[in-house]
Amino acid sequence: MARTEGDTWDLASSVGATATSVAANRAFASRGPDPLLHDPYADLLVEAVGLPHFIRVARGEIDFDDDPLFGARQMLEQITVRTRFFDDFFTEAAADGIRQVVILASGLDTRAYRLDWPAGTVVYEIDQPAVIEFKTTVLAEAGVTPAAERRTVAVDLRDDWPAALRAAGFDPDQPTAWIAEGLLIYLPPDAQDRLLEHITALSAAGSRLATEHMDAKALTGDWAKQMAARARRHGSDVDVSELFYNGPRTSAADHLNSLGWQTSVLSSSDAYQRQGFGPLPDHLVSMIGDSGYLTARLPQ
Repeated sequence: MARTEGDTWDLASSVGATATSVAANRAFASRGPDPLLHDPYADLLVEAVGLPHFIRVARGEIDFDDDPLFGARQMLEQITVRTRFFDDFFTEAAADGIRQVVILASGLDTRAYRLDWPAGTVVYEIDQPAVIEFKTTVLAEAGVTPAAERRTVAVDLRDDWPAALRAAGFDPDQPTAWIAEGLLIYLPPDAQDRLLEHITALSAAGSRLATEHMDAKALTGDWAKQMAARARRHGSDVDVSELFYNGPRTSAADHLNSLGWQTSVLSSSDAYQRQGFGPLPDHLVSMIGDSGYLTARLPQ
C-alpha cells in the first residue's frame, strides 16, 4: 500500500515490515558455524512478529542463490556491511567518551542489548508506541536485559519528537551519537531536512551522526521496482517501491554541511573492502551508484 500523509503501521505492515525484513536478514547472517554477524535477538523478534516469509528468511530456509538480482552471499554481505558500519560507529563514539546515544526509528534494532556499552551510557530509542512496546515486551519476557541504560521514547517522528526526547531525560548540552539507519529514504525530502535540523538543534559540540549516503541519481523508482520484484520471487508481499519517497532531494551530506557539520562518505565499495569482502558486481554498482555510508561530526 502506497504511503499517505498520517499513515500508520506495525511491524507486519508498510514501513514497519521493512524493520522486520532487516532483522530477518541479521538473523540469517547470525546463523551457522561461522556467522558473519552476532545478533542473538534478531531471530527471537522476527519469530514474534510472525510473518511467515521473514521467519523463513531468518531460519535460512529460502534459496536465494539463483536470484538474478543478488543471491544469498551478496545478501549476507550487504547486511553485514550495514550492521557493522553502525556498530563500529557507536563503538568508536563510546571509545571517544560519548555516553549519550539516540537511535532514530529504532524498530527491531538490538544494539542497546547486544553492544558492549561503557558504564554510564544512556541509549534512547525513538519509534512509534506500538513498535517500542512490542520489542520491549518480547525481549523482557525472554529474560533479555539491556547492556546500557535504555530509555524509550514512544513517539512518531512526524510529531514533536524533540520534546518527547527531552522529556525522557535527554541532555542537549552533552555530546550525542545519533544513528538514522534505513530511515531517510522513507521520509519525504522536506521531512528529511527537518529531521536533520532537529538533530542539529539538539546536538552539542562534539556530537556525531551516522546514516546512509544515497545517490539520488541511481536510486530511482526502477531500482525500487527491481527490489520489489525480487521480494515477490521469494514469497514476500512487501512492495518497497510503494514505501520510498523518490524524486529530488538535498543529499543529507549537503544539508548537514550547510548546518555546520563536517561530513565524510564511505562508498559502498570501500565499505565492502573494509570488511574483507570482494567488489560488488557491476549490475549492483550500476543500481546503487555512488551510495554508501555517511558520518558527520559537529566541531568542538
